[in-house]
Amino acid sequence: MRVVVAMSGGVDSSVAAALLVQQGYDVVGIMLRLWAEEGRDASGQPHTNRCCAPEAVADARAVARLLGIPFYDIHAEALFRQQVVDRWVAAYAKATTPNPCFACNRYVRFGFLLQKALALGADYLATGHYARVEAVQGEGGTRYRLLKGCDAQKDQSYVLHVLGQRELARAMFPVGSYTKAQVRELARRFGLPVAERPESQDLCFLTQGDYRSFLKRHVPEVARPGPIFNTRGEQIGTHEGLPFYTVGQRRGLHVRTSSDHSEPLYVLRLDPSRNALIVGTSAELGTRVARVRAMHYVSGEPPAEPLRCMAKIRYKARESAGWLIPRADGSAEFEFDAPQRDLTPGQGLVCYLGDEVVGGGVIT
Repeated sequence: MRVVVAMSGGVDSSVAAALLVQQGYDVVGIMLRLWAEEGRDASGQPHTNRCCAPEAVADARAVARLLGIPFYDIHAEALFRQQVVDRWVAAYAKATTPNPCFACNRYVRFGFLLQKALALGADYLATGHYARVEAVQGEGGTRYRLLKGCDAQKDQSYVLHVLGQRELARAMFPVGSYTKAQVRELARRFGLPVAERPESQDLCFLTQGDYRSFLKRHVPEVARPGPIFNTRGEQIGTHEGLPFYTVGQRRGLHVRTSSDHSEPLYVLRLDPSRNALIVGTSAELGTRVARVRAMHYVSGEPPAEPLRCMAKIRYKARESAGWLIPRADGSAEFEFDAPQRDLTPGQGLVCYLGDEVVGGGVIT
């Protein structure tokens, strides 16, 4: 069987390719060329997306040559700009805090690239994500479960919750059963030149500073100052633009406190209708109920009744227990047992039953 591997030049996708070759698959490596902001760095070289920088392309090509597999790079700049970057910018302009990995996995990796793989006669698309797929046979046929990766510190099932049965039937995650340390050791055993390559934690398309400077260049109207109110309705400061703040943030709040209210203040919520930031004390931060739009269920069907499960509200957040309550309009609510301090509109709420991903949606 033929497997297309999404290669990035990093150790995870390189080991994924090596494992599949070792297992006897007909492996093809593909790297996607993704959009990056125009401009040049200090040495005069054009800016490139971190996922397909010249050194990353060279590393991926070197790994493919070592493994004896074909390697192609495919241009997807326009698609990435439209489906990932533009959506990300639009979400920030609405005073929410988006996760661009959701759109990238849905529209680019397991949308565009999966179709390219199938056009090449592939049976599967493999990536270097730390997650697992399990096929379960039943009376209605085969059902695919999306499971956490075995390395709890590297598990990426959170950003893959957007996948459904169609995608999972064609997905392979070869490194999902390994820890990161084991993957690096495998890279050394295979003799891969990327065994010690460090990881990048920043957004791949940011090339000139942080996301705030990017937004100021591309949507300068979002940098609109406005009032900061406390929960008593008193204006106690001025913010620099709502997209530059997120729920739970403490740093960067230039506010005055009264003599009877000297505790540290945190962002409680963003109010786009007034272009206002609402702040309060730690005791005022948090809520037990999350409202979620565009709820996606990995199985394709919502639970028939409220489901007792765990949920994560950010990629690195701890899971918390509660009740998932589906709604007929495709939205949902999640009632947590305990208040969540950093429940942030725009982030994903992803639900789990043990290691299995139930589904997720966007917090409103």
